[in-house]
Amino acid sequence: MFHEDYEEFTESQHKTLEKYVTNTRSHIFVLRNLPEVIKGALFSRYSRSTLGLRSLLLKEFISNAEESGFGDIAGAGADLQAAAQQTKAIQKAQTFYDRILDGYGDDSIGELGGAHVAIENVSMLAAKIIEDARIGGSPLEKSTRYIYFDQKVHGEYLFYREPVLMTSAYRELYVDICNMLFETYSKLIPPLTTLIETKMPQDPNTSKVAYTAALRAKVLDCLRGLLPAGTLTNMGVFGNGRFFEQLIHKLHVNNLAEAQEIGKRLHEELTKVIPSFIRRSDVAHHTHKGFTEFFETMRSDLRLETQRNLEHVPKSTGEGVRLANSDPEAVTKVAAGLLFQYGDRSLQDLWNYCKTLPEEDIARILDAGCNARENRRHKSPRALEQANFTFEIVADFGAFRDLHRHRMLTQERQLLSCDYGFKIPPEIVGTDMEQPYLDAMHRAKEAYDVIAKELPEEAQYLVPMAYNIRWYYHVNLRALQWLCELRTSPAGHPNYRHIAQEMAKQVCQKFPAFERFFKYVDYEGYDLGRMDQEQRKVEKQMKATAS
Repeated sequence: MFHEDYEEFTESQHKTLEKYVTNTRSHIFVLRNLPEVIKGALFSRYSRSTLGLRSLLLKEFISNAEESGFGDIAGAGADLQAAAQQTKAIQKAQTFYDRILDGYGDDSIGELGGAHVAIENVSMLAAKIIEDARIGGSPLEKSTRYIYFDQKVHGEYLFYREPVLMTSAYRELYVDICNMLFETYSKLIPPLTTLIETKMPQDPNTSKVAYTAALRAKVLDCLRGLLPAGTLTNMGVFGNGRFFEQLIHKLHVNNLAEAQEIGKRLHEELTKVIPSFIRRSDVAHHTHKGFTEFFETMRSDLRLETQRNLEHVPKSTGEGVRLANSDPEAVTKVAAGLLFQYGDRSLQDLWNYCKTLPEEDIARILDAGCNARENRRHKSPRALEQANFTFEIVADFGAFRDLHRHRMLTQERQLLSCDYGFKIPPEIVGTDMEQPYLDAMHRAKEAYDVIAKELPEEAQYLVPMAYNIRWYYHVNLRALQWLCELRTSPAGHPNYRHIAQEMAKQVCQKFPAFERFFKYVDYEGYDLGRMDQEQRKVEKQMKATAS
């Protein structure tokens, strides 16, 4: 039993603390009404103090307001004048917080504070660069299946005017092709909506709201391939200080001007909220200068080695999913891992033992690790992480964008190009919409080929999402199980559903014993995949309204 009243505070202190913690007496409480810089500094100091967190807050922050700036920082309200006062106070007290954070010398301290950031009107290509920073951040991006991208602002379609392209001889070509892609996208929405509505009419038992939403998602899923990678999107990102510091480092050294500009703006805005956590990513800071030197030297060396070696490697262009590598002892390693947690033997001894077991005994161990699962949200034991697989995938950029969000794996991609063909939605094949779609794809490739000879990285902005990109996944069985079961659900886009289905199939073909771990993979196809989900959403709203 916990002793709740293990810290003693005066009534005045209780009243003060009530503003900043959810409970002044319990051993469990949540911080509130505190800026990130104070929470981060407080937790880092807490890790090496004999005081409880509330006592520490009172003694070293609230009572030490002259140095910590606590009153001005934490006490400011929400109006503009107060916000300006808070920013000024944070900057004034930054030396105090820097000293605390520097005093612990551990990069993990940067994980003790964070911020919510809106990143608007950036290209889909830039969004992927931001989302490449996988650990410590949680991004959300504007959807291409719920929102029409045919709108204009001041008479112009919303795509990124890349500064290098816009000051080059390719300016007119780039703008014309992007406009053409958006115009084709816009023109095909009405006829495709009519076609799908005719082929898949509304069921009388389905609500009009759910049907309309599912129909829109189906149409936009089909046509998103026309959107160029330069299409503007919005993002919301929550991340800790360590995440943002590393992200800004990487954005600063990226070759694309857009990425560099985003890195600069991120640093400027985060300095107003969590300056102590991201100060080392300033371009003038010695840490960033060291990172730049390392990264640019490594990039240059690797490019030289790549050019020297590629002439000896044949080039393949076929699309699809291929299980490129796996561990032949994966099954026995997973079995040993399942036994490890509940026993007292070494992992090596369990590996050796499981190698001697007949298939039926291995099957019993594996079954014990999965028989109780009743849905995909029941996470499997970590023992499944003993098995690793490497997949090489050539598929459309649209599918990559969706699958790219999985962070518990290693992934790497090549530059966007028009070299590996493109996807054409089966719904428009054989219709009057097919030729305009094909014409748009071919014109985009012709323009890309011209620009890429001189500006291969900037030319990526022109590439439509239907064109294929090559990437690889290195993923363990546990993460693969989650990915495949989630991404084959009926509501998913058919292109990435196919990729997830293929990964599960190929693992099960090579390791039949692992098929039991993929029991919630859905191998079916669906016409209006969003229908059931949209209908359930409508029913929930109706119940909520009725209650």
